[in-house]
Amino acid sequence: MRHGKKFNHLGRKAAHRKALLRNMAISLIEHKSIKTTLPKARELRKFIEPLITKSKTDTMHSRRTVFSYLQNKEAVKELFGEISERVGDRPGGYTRILKLGNRRGDNAEMALIELVDYNEYGYTQGSEGSGSNRRRRRRRRGGNKPTAQAAAPVEEAVVDEVIETAPEVVEEVASPIEDAEVVEETVEAVEEAAAEETAAPEEGDDAEKPTE
Repeated sequence: MRHGKKFNHLGRKAAHRKALLRNMAISLIEHKSIKTTLPKARELRKFIEPLITKSKTDTMHSRRTVFSYLQNKEAVKELFGEISERVGDRPGGYTRILKLGNRRGDNAEMALIELVDYNEYGYTQGSEGSGSNRRRRRRRRGGNKPTAQAAAPVEEAVVDEVIETAPEVVEEVASPIEDAEVVEETVEAVEEAAAEETAAPEEGDDAEKPTE
């Protein structure tokens, strides 16, 4: 029975649960956001937020206290360095949990837990990130204009190629025409010569008659 058990044991023994939360906290400090199940994300928030509050007072005692939970020098250095500077003015609420729906396979509820001051996706209203997302959407909607502009140089290149090859085409077209004119002139000359030959005997006959 679960009488008097006020927190979620996550189905693990005490040592296993502490190791799990320790590793998740180190990953969150390193990557600033991690994806896990919703119950683990809620327990991780309870585990890491007191440590972030401790990091605001950079003393040897605070560092040793946080190190006793994390057991990782690099994570302690990051927590008391960059993260403590980011959250210095925030009076709590250092993490945010976003539900991601159910996982395929076991249908577990998934969530994204991240540090609020490292918000790179613009989840909050009126933030700079949301405005940048809107601008990106406008660029995507107007994506047809760049393609039309890109097509114009291609059309110009085609026109230039046609203009360059035009003299050759004209010569090829003009050569049959010139040949046809030469043939017509030759035919006319042959016809005139034949007409002269046929007309010459007739004139000879008429010249011979008076002599008789």
